[in-house]
Amino acid sequence: MPTITIDGKALEFDQGQSILEVAHDNGLKIPHYCYHPSLSVVANCRICLAEVWAPNPRNDNKLEPLPKLLPTCQEPARDGQVVYTSSPKATANQKAVMEMLLNHHPIDCPTCDQAGECNLQDFAYEYGRGVRRHDAEKITQSKKDIGDNVMLYGDRCIMCTRCVRFADEISGTSELFIDGRGAKEYIDVFPGIGINNELSGNVIDICPVGAMLDKDFMFQQPVWFLKTAPSIDPLTSSGDNIMIEHNKNKVYRVKPRKNLEINQYWITDEVRYGWKFVHDESRVTEMNEDAELVAADKLQQATKIALLVSPMISCEDAWLLSQLVRSIDSDGIIGIGPVSVVGEDKTFKSGFTMRNEKAPNARGVRRAIGDVLEYEEWKKQVSGVDTVVVTGNYPEAWDTPAISDSQTLILIDTLANNLTQRADAFLPAATWAEKAGTFENYDNKLQLFERAIHPLGDSQAEGQIAMNLQAIVGDMESTVFNAATVRRRMADAGVAGMLDVEPPQNTNRVDTDMPLSEV
Repeated sequence: MPTITIDGKALEFDQGQSILEVAHDNGLKIPHYCYHPSLSVVANCRICLAEVWAPNPRNDNKLEPLPKLLPTCQEPARDGQVVYTSSPKATANQKAVMEMLLNHHPIDCPTCDQAGECNLQDFAYEYGRGVRRHDAEKITQSKKDIGDNVMLYGDRCIMCTRCVRFADEISGTSELFIDGRGAKEYIDVFPGIGINNELSGNVIDICPVGAMLDKDFMFQQPVWFLKTAPSIDPLTSSGDNIMIEHNKNKVYRVKPRKNLEINQYWITDEVRYGWKFVHDESRVTEMNEDAELVAADKLQQATKIALLVSPMISCEDAWLLSQLVRSIDSDGIIGIGPVSVVGEDKTFKSGFTMRNEKAPNARGVRRAIGDVLEYEEWKKQVSGVDTVVVTGNYPEAWDTPAISDSQTLILIDTLANNLTQRADAFLPAATWAEKAGTFENYDNKLQLFERAIHPLGDSQAEGQIAMNLQAIVGDMESTVFNAATVRRRMADAGVAGMLDVEPPQNTNRVDTDMPLSEV
């Protein structure tokens, strides 16, 4: 394979890669603003310029310096090249670029929501001069509301144009453009057209400074207080990889997690802002003191049981619930809850697809349980049973089944609905953010998600509820729900694929070089 040397390290690369890509693939850091691996290369921020030496075929292939610094994001890697990103020339350029970017940048880091995750801050610390020599008046720009979810702070923009290219190349909606010229150019939206496409929130993520801000997260929490947990889209069948960011047992935001095979670098606004039901006022988290005993007693007295398993819960939860019912009634009627379909699948210009199926684990429930009835068929058969166990965990009102007054209802759910007061025993369930488990997406890909926060109030994972009820019914000691242990049990019981699920990759976690001390 061809080889290039970057800052003294010999690295192999594939033809067609840029110098910057080779460096990043091998863990070497080259500062950059405008470059993003999914966007076109424009090489306009200039901070990635490096000194490049290359073999000269006209001089017996001797290494000779090229006459000027080259943008590593745009320059193809070539066999035999030697690149210096920290030579006096390259360092002088980095300092000059940082100085020019900061000449007109507001000094408002203490109040900026990007503080703590801002490339401008990081690069100013690593590559800047530490002094401002420009004494002219700063060029200022206005703050603009440019969409339902996005606020633009024009003063902070460094004209990397990532957002403009995203709207052109990824979403294909082209709401953003560059107006003006020179030092007075700025990002804007066309009159009367805000950036409200289904992927609009991604421009917030790819903005390297605090120019594009999330209205929903503004002034909510300093980012250095946030803890992260890798998770999976809990609302649709897409299986998009996400990060849940939380503090003091409260979710503050959801961001995309890179997975080139599934969601690339993006998530929809539906997923980004659809987690609010976790802390919704209509959520029921309190349980009567004897609710589990009542539920277990009703199950023991049952002659015929029907179980409705929600497609919103994990494979592990679904399997444990089915095992509980089948241990009491081997012929129990088990069905899957309603799977909502809204409109059609939508594929954007980049190939990213937004799924119309609004359930994260319908396929996983079918895999875990095996012989399961579809919702409409289950409703036809449920009238002949005396005890019904229903799970919900939907993020909003859902098509609850009709349960007659003569039937015993055990409800395991999160939000209040028309069955909550009707239930003979109500057991509050934990949302996906409060437990670990596995979802199977539209393409039958099984993926793990981790718990972000502790269950609120008395709520528990459906799997834990099933284990508690099984312990009472079987007169044994209850055990703690562990998703990994349950997956091994599922595999032993013949459920395919449960041991092939890999732990979440690329958790977006960044280790700080700042020394920390305990208070």
